[in-house]
Amino acid sequence: MQPRIPRQQGHELPEQGVPRPDPDAGLTDELAAVVAGARRRAVRDGDRQIDTAHLLHSLLEHDAEVRAVLGEGPRMARLLGYLVQRSIGYGLRWQGAVEDSGSVPVPAGETGFSPLAAGCMERARERAARGATGPASGTDLLAAIVAEPRARAVEVLGRAGIDPGQLLARLETPSSR
Repeated sequence: MQPRIPRQQGHELPEQGVPRPDPDAGLTDELAAVVAGARRRAVRDGDRQIDTAHLLHSLLEHDAEVRAVLGEGPRMARLLGYLVQRSIGYGLRWQGAVEDSGSVPVPAGETGFSPLAAGCMERARERAARGATGPASGTDLLAAIVAEPRARAVEVLGRAGIDPGQLLARLETPSSR
């Protein structure tokens, strides 16, 4: 049986003649595990694509550095509560809808990352390259996600009382890079 959201491999789109990069290329082993976890979560949730909320939930599960940046306490508990509610089909409901960046149409039958999540993955790689820190890490992905105001993860963070702007400012300080 094939997974409902297969790993996207580097391949060429026939209608565009443009090669697509392997989405796991340029990631640390930890971030590759985060992506794998988000993929499993999306399949389990019955979602067609991996979105930024799946990525955020998986970051919290797999990346201690991301958890440290977000801190502990009632806001973190509220954040985890929203994400868990979503994963069991309760609370914030986006199941079946595509998280769209508004700039790229979603091809019919396309699976993998939502357009917005794919953009965040690319910006995480770019952030890591700018910082010359090696492959993209969890904090690179978190920074890319919170910089995108249309991301579902940003909505969840806001509902949990975590200001995405303040979080991005903390992530952009030299000590967190």
